[in-house]
Amino acid sequence: MYKIKMYKKKKIGLVISNKMKKTIVMAETYKKKHPIYKKFILKKKKYHVHDEHNLCKKGDLVKIIETRPFSKTKSWRLLKIINKK
Repeated sequence: MYKIKMYKKKKIGLVISNKMKKTIVMAETYKKKHPIYKKFILKKKKYHVHDEHNLCKKGDLVKIIETRPFSKTKSWRLLKIINKK
């Protein structure tokens, strides 16, 4: 498929939208400790991901990799689908 370089960033998350052509929106959820209260807070970050063949559906668990910019907001590419819904 593609040659994968080891220094590129990879992330895992859930697909929250697939309404665009060749693009999905993936959300990565992580815990971060509050600096003052020392309590863990759930944070969520969205990524626009290039999905060439429109394989992903809403609710799929996917792995993405950093790549060159495809557009203004899209600089990630779908690496593989880990778990189909």
